[in-house]
Amino acid sequence: MLRVAVVGSGPSGVYAAQTLVEQREVPGVRVDVLDRLPAPYGLVRYGVAPDHEKIKSLQGSLRTVLEDDRIRFLGHVEVGGAALPTARLLELYHAVVYCVGAARDRMLGIPGEELAGVRSATAFVSWYSGHPDAAGESFGLGGVESAVVVGAGNVAVDVTRILARGAAELAPTDMPQPALGALADSRVRAVTMIARRGPSQGRFTTKELRELGTLPGVGIRTDPAELALDPAYADPGAAAALPAVARRNLEALRGWAAEGPGGQGRSIALRFYLRPVEILGGPDGRVRAVRCERTAPDGRGGVTGTGRYEDLAAQLVLRSVGYQGVPPEGLPFDPVRGTVPHAAGRVLRAGRASAGEYVAGWIKRGPSGVIGTNRPCAKETVSSLLQDAGALARRELPGDPLDALRAAGLRAAGLRPVEWPGWLAVEAAEAELGRALHRSPAHGPVKIPDWPTLLAASRTPRP
Repeated sequence: MLRVAVVGSGPSGVYAAQTLVEQREVPGVRVDVLDRLPAPYGLVRYGVAPDHEKIKSLQGSLRTVLEDDRIRFLGHVEVGGAALPTARLLELYHAVVYCVGAARDRMLGIPGEELAGVRSATAFVSWYSGHPDAAGESFGLGGVESAVVVGAGNVAVDVTRILARGAAELAPTDMPQPALGALADSRVRAVTMIARRGPSQGRFTTKELRELGTLPGVGIRTDPAELALDPAYADPGAAAALPAVARRNLEALRGWAAEGPGGQGRSIALRFYLRPVEILGGPDGRVRAVRCERTAPDGRGGVTGTGRYEDLAAQLVLRSVGYQGVPPEGLPFDPVRGTVPHAAGRVLRAGRASAGEYVAGWIKRGPSGVIGTNRPCAKETVSSLLQDAGALARRELPGDPLDALRAAGLRAAGLRPVEWPGWLAVEAAEAELGRALHRSPAHGPVKIPDWPTLLAASRTPRP
């Protein structure tokens, strides 16, 4: 019997586990899915905006996989460090597939980025999604009237929408109560999303973009002069050559430009051809404005600086310019690509495949693609693993890895694996919290956002 550990329970990890147990080439595969958190689903739980119920519903299909008898979920198990080094994990399993994502956001690399009030969109998403690492965070929304979001992808659109949206509209979601309370007390009236290139080069999807125009009482502002700088915006022939998503994005922006700003409450401004060059602070050490250089198309798909500048008032700046991989402890790492070196998913050490070590997801290919992109990525890695299975399975293991994990220093480190019943207990506790808070007519679940309460819930027997 081939025993495999999958590190990470997000989409790439779950798809890898599913492919392993559903294939027919190597019978009798058993998979343990390990996660540092006591909750599964990765960014589907902690990265999808709470008002995106359709995407969040993907948890249902991931849940079906993790409930397979051949798969075991082991949460609250951190791989790396003294408690469970990667070398020890490889002793307990025939193979290990690392699906640990890209956990760090990119910096802007400009003066003033260290000022109070300058944060990553990643941190903001973790906070309103109830990630336990973000417990106790405060974004000072009660003192913010103007916010600037730097970026032109779906995450930038998400945080812009959440900042502009009324708390009453978010109450029926599973957003944790502290975040909802802070948004209810928010004084944010204007959110400006800026991109250094043109609208046809935005990385957001049309559905996400159009949602900004559906928020009650929120006006959308665009600058027709900025839009017109984009060759594809003004030239129907150039627009026809664009991908369908970019064409639809231009249509939405063109419509808003024709309508003019609406709404009597909050406003969202979508600005293009603005490149942040400095963040300006006040005497209190907090951000007060973002200085941007106006850019222009360079005729080669990029932009060039014009030497003209504009200051955008802001008491909160969220950067959303991409993710970077973090070096997994004990594994080789390419700092330029932000990935683990690999060949078709096989981890490479000094240019040679390392027996039993594999990668999938963002740590393999970089932060690219959508959730569904993880499926073929995981299949490629599993295919490599199965080709190696004959040699891997010859190695005798010390017994059930869970017994060994419990004795491998985890107990001494104060860690107790959270198995599937423990996760179900967390689900039940979040459902009870939702009923107690009466935040929606249906009384849906509300996330528990801190480590102590999550772990306590996972250890509470449920009928």
